[in-house]
Amino acid sequence: MPNKRYLRTGITAGFLFAALCAAQLTRPARLSVRIYDAGTGRLTPVRVRLQDSYGNRPRTQGAAPAPESAIPIPKQSIAVMWGQQDRAQGYLLQPDGSFYVDGSFDVSLPPGDYTLTVSKGTEYLQQTNTIVLKAGQNVARDYRLQRWINMPERGWYSADDHIHLTRSPKDDPAILRWIAAEDIHVGNILEMGDFWATYFTQYAFGPKGRYQESKYVLSPGQEEPRTQEIGHTISLGASAFVRNTRDYYSFGRLFDRVHALGGLTGFAHQGMSFHGYRGMVLNVLRGKVDFLELCQFCVPEGPLALDHYYHFLDLGYKLTALAGSDFPWCGKGPQYGLPEQGAQIGNARFYTYVGGEFTFERWLSAVKAGHTFVTTGPVVLLKVNGQLPGETVDVAPGETVHVTAEALGQREQEPLRSLEIVGHGKVLKRVEGDGVGRLAVDLDLPVEHGMWIAAKCEAGKAQVAHTTPVYVTVNGGGFFNPATAPHYLELSERYLEEIEQEMANPSSRNLDYQAARNRVQLEQQIAEARRILKQLAERDK
Repeated sequence: MPNKRYLRTGITAGFLFAALCAAQLTRPARLSVRIYDAGTGRLTPVRVRLQDSYGNRPRTQGAAPAPESAIPIPKQSIAVMWGQQDRAQGYLLQPDGSFYVDGSFDVSLPPGDYTLTVSKGTEYLQQTNTIVLKAGQNVARDYRLQRWINMPERGWYSADDHIHLTRSPKDDPAILRWIAAEDIHVGNILEMGDFWATYFTQYAFGPKGRYQESKYVLSPGQEEPRTQEIGHTISLGASAFVRNTRDYYSFGRLFDRVHALGGLTGFAHQGMSFHGYRGMVLNVLRGKVDFLELCQFCVPEGPLALDHYYHFLDLGYKLTALAGSDFPWCGKGPQYGLPEQGAQIGNARFYTYVGGEFTFERWLSAVKAGHTFVTTGPVVLLKVNGQLPGETVDVAPGETVHVTAEALGQREQEPLRSLEIVGHGKVLKRVEGDGVGRLAVDLDLPVEHGMWIAAKCEAGKAQVAHTTPVYVTVNGGGFFNPATAPHYLELSERYLEEIEQEMANPSSRNLDYQAARNRVQLEQQIAEARRILKQLAERDK
């Protein structure tokens, strides 16, 4: 009969041996990653997504959600940044589980197979790499991100007009690395308001509120006023925050003040959400509006929703095209035929032609001049008689203008499908490609009546771009569209009637609806808009 003590000792030793073997097999591995800009040879801020073999975000050693070198905002505490619906969000992890690093990170992980995706905006080629980690192994990986295009070398600089993050001066270096990791040169950080309060506070406006390192800038702006009935507005570049709580629905009065403070004004969300098209009728017709946020992943009609843009262009009003992410709200997803990716800074952006030396002042002047195009990936360039978007080309009746347009993409990342020259909302010329990297169009166009001319291109799923128009006039006249003007005048009147219906049937249960309390101001604006519509109708006869 076996000795019970020996048996117990043997069993214990067996368990210990098995446990030691298991511990050896599951010892964490150490992964060290460095990411360089292939063009400069320097470490560069990037966005990183790390997934295990099941497509999940792995838990790092100590159950931390991301490596220690990942960049939260504020860096001192990841639990005091305020995000959506006033919930505390440190933003250490992005909605898709990715994180930002300033060129490098080190992390301990369980042994296994991992997928590492590294990206830096739309001008760099995204890299996806497989890494196999064995127990106790130290693995070092260096990656070099290649550009497929260098827009600053061509004089064009990217911007996001719509980012919401609370800022204090200590947060600026971290936030700047976020926008640099998305290759956004001007990140407009917007303090947001409504009838009751403001959110995402900026510590200062104008030069005191801007922060710059190299060619990357944080600039304070405002999404204020914002209403359910006549839309959300954006103001950029002003030297002070402007808020009129006693006259909240008089957007034009606030826009006048922003202009006096050196800024420019426009409507958010393509004029689609929150009935922004109504506010556009009140304010574009009166010459108060500089831009429309034309490109964004917020509405089902997006990311490029053109209805309200073409409406006012065809009525003869200049509107610069801008774009922005509306971080932390709007992201790519199934509604655009894409996997769910969540909000991401720079997923919709605009480029501005600065030309020479990059400064914020030169950039802002170029935006005011309308030298822009919007994009979710591809590049689209336009010239009419050698003039950039935003410029006016005046010709004699019957004179021919020369239009050139070019779309640039990358076969794997931004595969081009089409390029169009658009005049008065109609396609004047179109070329197509099957996932090519470049498309070009030339057109000689006789002009009998003023018109606006833009370029538009499409690439992969939800990858689009559109320029601000070049405005062609004849003998100093306008560029409105006589064929569509009657329709748009009628549509404008319908939108004014919608505002009147809102005031006649106030929503007493919803505190966000305050138009009825601002009846006097709104009725004055409606009356002025109707006078202008009448003048436009007389012009078109």
